[in-house]
Amino acid sequence: MPIVRINAFRMGLLGGLGVLLALVIGSIVTQLSTVLVYVGLALFLALGLDPLVSLIEKKLPRPAAIAIVVLGALLAVAGILFAIIPILVQQTANLINEIPGYVDDILASDWYGNLENMFGDGFQDAVNSALSFIQDPSNLLSIGGGIVAVGAGVASGITAVTIVTILTLYFLGSLRSMKRALYRFVPAYRREAFADVTDQVTGAVGRYVMGQVSLALVNGILSFIFLSIIQGPLPALLALLAFIGSLIPLVGTLSASIVITALCFFNSPTTALVAGIYYLIYMQIEAYVLSPRIMNRAVSVPGAVVVIAAVAGGALGGVLGALVAIPIAASAIIIIQKVVFPSQDAKTSPPPVAAS
Repeated sequence: MPIVRINAFRMGLLGGLGVLLALVIGSIVTQLSTVLVYVGLALFLALGLDPLVSLIEKKLPRPAAIAIVVLGALLAVAGILFAIIPILVQQTANLINEIPGYVDDILASDWYGNLENMFGDGFQDAVNSALSFIQDPSNLLSIGGGIVAVGAGVASGITAVTIVTILTLYFLGSLRSMKRALYRFVPAYRREAFADVTDQVTGAVGRYVMGQVSLALVNGILSFIFLSIIQGPLPALLALLAFIGSLIPLVGTLSASIVITALCFFNSPTTALVAGIYYLIYMQIEAYVLSPRIMNRAVSVPGAVVVIAAVAGGALGGVLGALVAIPIAASAIIIIQKVVFPSQDAKTSPPPVAAS
């Protein structure tokens, strides 16, 4: 048997270079995290819009279908903004003017007197300090980090929306060519099966996005109608909050409902109670009627997997992580069913043991 000589210095040097390379790659990924989020979100949106493009493509060329879908989405967003912004400005001004009256009504209410009697002068001092803090505009600016920080945040948001929109347009236009390029990395004899699995995965992501947006639209529209009927504060803004909350799986609708109910308390405890009862009923209808009918057609994921995926995605990536966790789980299930299980089923006998 030949003698194998190990150069400790060379192995240590190679190991050190490997660790250094890993640190450099990690640093690059960290620096590019924002860009990667933009790319991931744009790809997610492109996959979500692709089913509509494919549907229109049956009658029109794909570039025309993409233009119609994107233009329709932009017009819808612009219409919502133009419809909501004037109402928000008016209602926000009304709310600011009515806040002193709300405060006086709360201070004159029986339940506030009971709390004051229960906790004594310390409770009144705490309330007075909170009111003094809120009524000072400079304190509100300090919470937001100042005018410069707020302006920078708005500019950053506009930049992010612009970048994501441009990337979404690019991905929509080149989605098929991107898939074909991806297929070339797979051996030819496996390419057809790989393409089938890829199409099912991307289709599941697209159907999930459309299903989640449909649920959010239902919640937003019904919330606006309900809040307008009970004369809740800022119904347009709260309906937008309900829409955005419903885009987040599991906890989004609940969190938005709690916030909306708490804000309705500014009108009266009765308004908050009615809002709380409405959202409690709506969440039951959404969980047992709307969501199964809409989402079961989009992605077939067991309930336990949905909960685990959403919680894990939220812990790793926040709101965006929770949003993409369920389609990722659906994609994993498809891969397991189409790749792993057939591979295991084909193994009908143990592998031969090599002779020693």
